[in-house]
Amino acid sequence: MIFYSHPYLVTLTSSPVLVTGIKMKSDFRARNHPAYWAFLVHRASGVLLALFLPFHFWVLGQALHGEARLESFLRWSDQPLVKCAETALVLLLAAHLAGGLRLLALEFLAWRDWHKSLLAVAAGATLVAGLAFLLNIV
Repeated sequence: MIFYSHPYLVTLTSSPVLVTGIKMKSDFRARNHPAYWAFLVHRASGVLLALFLPFHFWVLGQALHGEARLESFLRWSDQPLVKCAETALVLLLAAHLAGGLRLLALEFLAWRDWHKSLLAVAAGATLVAGLAFLLNIV
């Protein structure tokens, strides 16, 4: 009984089989590739940044309710744990930006061997941005 049919792949009872009858293996080595980790970091940073947006808009709304409410929130944000969270947020932003630029380079530039090093450049740019924020350079 065939549940799904594709020109190159036929799935029989949740077991992928090539049309030639050779059973495909689930290769976990692909999930240990640096590009897969870059994909995961980019996806996770995007989701976490999207979850942060409502909180960010709420903080901006505090300014509309008066200077005293915003000032009390800003005093609360001086705690060390909040400063660590801000650094993590900057790392998320930098990771998402660097990962997005890497993807744009992969899409619009001709394939070269240096594309493999874009992963290292993206990771390095992320760490530099986080360290610069942590040291109050920027």
